[in-house]
Amino acid sequence: MTKIQTNLSGFSKGQRLIARYIAEHYDKAAFMTASRLGATVGVSESTVVRFATELGYDGYPHLQKALQEMIRNRLTAVQRMEVAGDRMGNRDVLETVLGSDVEKIRMTLDELDRDAFHQSADAIVRARRIYILGVRSASALANFMGFYFTLLFENVRVLYTNSVSEIFEQILRIGPDDVFIGISFPRYSQRTLSAMKYSKDRGAKVIALTDSRLSPLTRYADHTLIAKSDMASFVDSLVAPLSVINALIVQVSLGRQEEVESTFNQLETIWDEYHVYETVEDE
Repeated sequence: MTKIQTNLSGFSKGQRLIARYIAEHYDKAAFMTASRLGATVGVSESTVVRFATELGYDGYPHLQKALQEMIRNRLTAVQRMEVAGDRMGNRDVLETVLGSDVEKIRMTLDELDRDAFHQSADAIVRARRIYILGVRSASALANFMGFYFTLLFENVRVLYTNSVSEIFEQILRIGPDDVFIGISFPRYSQRTLSAMKYSKDRGAKVIALTDSRLSPLTRYADHTLIAKSDMASFVDSLVAPLSVINALIVQVSLGRQEEVESTFNQLETIWDEYHVYETVEDE
């Protein structure tokens, strides 16, 4: 936005139309193609592309990405619904949503730091206690991770989030031998950030699962796992984060293979004895 204001006097008439639209409707412009933005303001697609390069970006996709990062934590639920409606148009909902999720997984695979992934797994295996926190929609991810880690370790604590004070009571004694895993996506949770800062100050190893290097969670993280989410909808897309959690569970289990096999052998005996699962008989 500063670049736009600085360069405004040197823009052509068409570029000023683009600049004005972005300034007034940045929430929508961030998710428009160059062609769509041009048609909306009444200029050609090539004018939109030149506008991006005039601002110093390599092309329109880089300008678009910068806008998306700027607004990542600013859209209200109503704005997200409006943007989702604009993007969806008359397209098939099922195909569009599933296709978007596939793309998020592909982007996550390309961008995730492999060293951070392996270092996170190593820290979890060595931890005295493992604390996991995700609030609101991210609580589903925290519970999923906690369910499987509880099968692998005796020292897992999924934090309850009824209040800020309750969170701090649960991590009161966290220390240097512990790991804290914070999970949050736009709009980022202040409770998660506060708990991560406290854990970092207490010397714990802090792992963040979030959507961007610009996420506020990275301030307090020793290791950051980037998983792309789509915040331009009132429904949070958590498919890619869940895939990263799946991979992390598998990686951690490989580091404790003998213990894992022993645990599941014992569990299979318990499940059979107490009829935990329905047995399907062959006809």
